[in-house]
Amino acid sequence: MGVRVGIDTVATVSVSDAVAAHGDRYLQRVYTARELADCGGDPERLAARFAAKEATLKALRAGAGGIPWTAIEVRRDPTGFVELELTGEAARLAADQDVLETAVSLTHESGAASAVVVAILGTGVKGQ
Repeated sequence: MGVRVGIDTVATVSVSDAVAAHGDRYLQRVYTARELADCGGDPERLAARFAAKEATLKALRAGAGGIPWTAIEVRRDPTGFVELELTGEAARLAADQDVLETAVSLTHESGAASAVVVAILGTGVKGQ
């Protein structure tokens, strides 16, 4: 078994600026409908989800391009905790790397949002 960790921090103003400049085009390219509904337009919450997507790409060693942002979704469970749902290319990459499970933690405060993602790997992983 192995473990990989990804971490990322995003300035809230970066997300606010992207929304102001590109509007729905940006939002729909980066976030799923469920994420948009959960965040209610709050730039801090959106920034935390963007950081989680970046941290996930790092934990998966995804490299540049190829994984749509919406293939990584941050879901809030009924108790308020968050978890990741990987679909499409992100799910395929995780399966190819024998990722058994992922965990995510988000935080946002004072104009910045951060996320840490842990990927638990099985024994069939290449290039640990």
